[in-house]
Amino acid sequence: MPPPRRLLLLRHGETQSNLDGIWQGHLDVALTARGLAQAVAAARVVAAYEPVRVVSSDLHRAARTADAVGATTGREVELDPRWREFNVGQWMGLTNAEVIARNPAERLAALRGEEQRRGIDGEGPAQVRERVTPALRELIDALGEGECAVIVSHGGTIRILAGVLLGLDSLTITRLFTSPGNCRWADLVQAADCWRVAGWNLHATDLGNTARAG
Repeated sequence: MPPPRRLLLLRHGETQSNLDGIWQGHLDVALTARGLAQAVAAARVVAAYEPVRVVSSDLHRAARTADAVGATTGREVELDPRWREFNVGQWMGLTNAEVIARNPAERLAALRGEEQRRGIDGEGPAQVRERVTPALRELIDALGEGECAVIVSHGGTIRILAGVLLGLDSLTITRLFTSPGNCRWADLVQAADCWRVAGWNLHATDLGNTARAG
């Protein structure tokens, strides 16, 4: 049996907006000093998977995280807006408290993973799925047997990507998997007729140099 292809879905490092509870969406914000350190630490562990490609959202927080992975692995980072976070429409730049005050029912529906547009006029799961699926297929088709690629993206988009790979809808993937923390990643491996989760919410401090085991 040929060795499986592998995808690591890595969330960006910490931002000040994360700390302040702000809905970022396409808001282009920088990493904090801690976020940069998280990216460097994650990159050291991710390098053990020997990725042949590193692709990333073009938003600053993801691109700088990907730069750390690229520098450690020696791979050129390929930026693509298709890996971006949900466009959260009217909620972009608002705090959780402000969103609750304006659209409480819509916020709860979004947190449950329902098929509705975020921020009233932003993207919903269907729109993000439509955006990322071609990029995902292109990446997988270009991988050889046993090869690994890293996708640096965002919490909401990573769950959509996992849903596409596993054949699960947004409601189901939201119930099964938490949104990964900053600079944590999902490890998905291609089996004979499906993709399987080898690890979820993995991170450098837990795993050290044993991240690839199992």
